[in-house]
Amino acid sequence: MNRFVGAVPATARLAVTVLLLAAMGGFLALGWGAAAVLAAYATLFVLAAFPPDPRWKLAALAVLTLEATLGLASKIGGDLLFIALVGVLVLLLRLPKVAVWLKVLLGAAVLLLGIPIAGFANTFLFELGIQIGIYSAMALGLNVVVGMAGLLDMGYAAFFAIGAYTWAIFGSSQVQHFLTTWVPLNGNFVYLFMGLAILATAATGILIGLPALRLRGDYLAIVTLGLGEVVRILANNLDHPLNLTNGPQGITGITKPPIEGFQALLAALGIPRSASTDYQLFFYLLVLVIIGFIVLVNVNLARSKFGRAWVAIREDEIAAKAMGIPMVKTKLLAFATGAAFSGAMGVLFAAQRGFVSPETFTLTASITILGMVVLGGMGSVPGVILGAAALTILNLDLLKGFSEVLNTMRQDGTVLLGFPMSQLPSQVDPAKYERLVFGIILILMMIFRPEGLIPERRGSREEEA
Repeated sequence: MNRFVGAVPATARLAVTVLLLAAMGGFLALGWGAAAVLAAYATLFVLAAFPPDPRWKLAALAVLTLEATLGLASKIGGDLLFIALVGVLVLLLRLPKVAVWLKVLLGAAVLLLGIPIAGFANTFLFELGIQIGIYSAMALGLNVVVGMAGLLDMGYAAFFAIGAYTWAIFGSSQVQHFLTTWVPLNGNFVYLFMGLAILATAATGILIGLPALRLRGDYLAIVTLGLGEVVRILANNLDHPLNLTNGPQGITGITKPPIEGFQALLAALGIPRSASTDYQLFFYLLVLVIIGFIVLVNVNLARSKFGRAWVAIREDEIAAKAMGIPMVKTKLLAFATGAAFSGAMGVLFAAQRGFVSPETFTLTASITILGMVVLGGMGSVPGVILGAAALTILNLDLLKGFSEVLNTMRQDGTVLLGFPMSQLPSQVDPAKYERLVFGIILILMMIFRPEGLIPERRGSREEEA
C-alpha cells in the first residue's frame, strides 16, 4: 500500500482532492444529498490514504468542514455528513507537521460551530453528540484501568449506575418514598452531586478493589463482572421493603439543571432558541467541557509517576513489584480514578435523560465500553475517543437507520436486484444484531490491527522497533 501511495504524484493527489471538494460543493448546491455524501467520503479516503502536504491537507479539511456544515444546515445529506465531520476530527488527530493552534482552531470550529448548526437542523444529532461525549468520558475512565494499568474490569457499568441513581433518587420525587419530609432537590445541585458521585464511586472502587485486586487476569475479570451484576440486581430489587430505586420500573421525572442564564446568553448572541434545542445544546457544551477536563487529567496522569507505574504493572507485574512499585496502592488508585469518571457521567446521564432504569447498566453496557477501549487502542486517549464515537454512531445511528430503510422497503414492496423486499423475513433487522456486529468488528481488529485504530505512542514505537 505504501509503495502504491508513493507512486502517485503529490500534484495528482492534490488535484483529486480539489476536484472532490468542488464536486461536493456543486452537489450540495443542486440538492443532491447522496452524491454530496459520496464526494465527502471519497475526499476523506483520499486525504487518509493519499496524504498531500500537511498544510494542503489542513486546508482541504477546512473546506470539507464548511461544505458538510452547510449541507447539514440545509438538511442535505442527513446523518452521514455528521459522520463525515467526525472523520475530519479523526484526521486532525493524525495530522503531522502542522501548528497545534491551527488544528485546535479547526477542531473547535467543528465542535462549536459545525455540530451545533447541524443539531439545530436535526435535533437527533445533538442527542448523538451528547451520547458520544458521555461514552467517550466513560471509555477514558476505563482506559485508565484497562489501557494503562492492564486490569481487566468487566463490571464498569456498576459505577455508572451508582452515579446515575445517586442523583436520580435525590433529584426526583423518588426520595419521598423513604424520606417523607424531603422534597426533590433543585437542579442546581446536579453539579454538587457530580462531585459526590466522584467521591462515592471512587470509595466504592477502593472497597471492592481491596480484596479483588489481589487477583489477576481472568479471575479479576470474573470478580468485577460479579460486581456489575450485583449493582444491577440491587437496583432492580430495592423497591421493597424500602423503595429506594423503584425497581425494574426505574425512576422518572429527574430534575434537570436550570439554564435561564444560558438561555439569556443565547438570546444575547442572537442564536435561535426553542424548547427542543436549548437543553440539548446546553448538555452538549457541558459534555465538551467535561471531556476536555478528563482528557487533561488523563494526559497528565499518563506522564506522572503513577502513569509510569501503571504501565510498568501492565507490561510485567512481577518486574514492577521487584522495582519497588506498591502493587495494591497503585492498582487501587487506577481503579478509583476510572470509577470516578464513570460516576460523574452517571449523574450527567440521569439529568440529561430524566429517566434511569436497571436495563441501562447491564453486562452488555460494560462490554460495549470495553470494546470502545479495545477498538480505539488501549492506552491511547485519542484512540479511545475514536472508538467510543465509532461504536456509538454504529449503535445509535447506522444500524437503526439501516433497519428503518429495510422496513420502509418491505412496506413499499420495493424490488431490489430482482428480489421483492416484502418477502424479506422480519428477523432480518440489523438493529437486533448489534452485538454480533460488535463481535465481528473486535475479531477483525484482533486479527488485522490488535494495537487499535490509533495506537498508544509508546506501543507504536515498540512495534516499529
